[in-house]
Amino acid sequence: MAKTLLNIKNWGEWIVSLAMDRRLFVGSAIAGLASVAGGGAVWGGQPLLARVILDNDFAGDPDGLFQLAHHVLCRAVSIPLIIGSHLPGHFASGHDARDSADRARELLTIMGLGKVHDPIAGSETSIASRSSWQSSKASKAIVREAMREDAKEPLIYAAGAGLTDLALAWLSEPKIGQRIRLIWIGGNKHKGLGNPGAKSDEPEFNFSIDPLAAQVIFNESDIEIWQVPSDAYSQMLFSNAELEELGGTGPLGAYLQARVDAIPEMFAKIPGVPPVPASDAYVLGDSPLVTLTALVPPMQPDPASCRYVAMPTPRLLDNGAYADRADSRLMRVYTQIDAGLTFRDMLARFRIAQGGRDERR
Repeated sequence: MAKTLLNIKNWGEWIVSLAMDRRLFVGSAIAGLASVAGGGAVWGGQPLLARVILDNDFAGDPDGLFQLAHHVLCRAVSIPLIIGSHLPGHFASGHDARDSADRARELLTIMGLGKVHDPIAGSETSIASRSSWQSSKASKAIVREAMREDAKEPLIYAAGAGLTDLALAWLSEPKIGQRIRLIWIGGNKHKGLGNPGAKSDEPEFNFSIDPLAAQVIFNESDIEIWQVPSDAYSQMLFSNAELEELGGTGPLGAYLQARVDAIPEMFAKIPGVPPVPASDAYVLGDSPLVTLTALVPPMQPDPASCRYVAMPTPRLLDNGAYADRADSRLMRVYTQIDAGLTFRDMLARFRIAQGGRDERR
């Protein structure tokens, strides 16, 4: 039976019921993280919004590093698992997932949070076939987190790349489908929604990382999906002037600027990829993962400043296109993300975190 967006997994119902229970207190590790982020303790006795698993190709496009740095400084969610994932075949090195986990660890160390989080590597390859797959270390960790009975907060899977490890987790334990919500930065635009885009007929990049994994999640699983497709995430423009200003604020800003500045050189080493043209803006397309999980109003904790369309989850085809399925579970397709809120909050948290580190020196 199709799930509606108003079932018990909905944040609104969950937070109202859980807010009545003042016995829930935040763990010491999260309290320490909050002091880094906001200069104070987590709200005593208040429940967190959610547990959020982060999955991204941190060794690829650096937008995932901005999202990671922003996410770990948010006070309203806990992050039990950070997964570094692989790139598509024509970009792959054979050790992308390991490199992604290492890059995430490098960033967290710069932020002084290297002992708070321990990123792990996901699968190094996409799923070979529907009948030939093998669990990864990351997929086993996903299942363990999803099947916990001691956690009251809902579990969100925030993916900014492919869906390999989530698909492997669901294939090994389908029960996680009712216990997790996917927010995915990926997939082509939907007919009638958003701008056509310059390459609207080509498979979207994150889908192309592992098409079969995305098809497993869309076509077979019962996981609730909030999708931020290409036409929506490409709206998340961060200007080069803002980036240059960020680079002068301290080690974190300098590191993030350096990763973006290295993009032309990185692409120049990939055969067949045209040179990156000059531009005065960069797409931080993974940042909606923060917006949709943490930047929500307290009384009705749903991303009220963003826009979406609710629709039956379509069948995802081999080329990334969609086929209608009227009897499927509902999903959200986001058409507009509040970029202003997202980047104001990101920069403010970076400044506060840098100020806190300066004071401790």
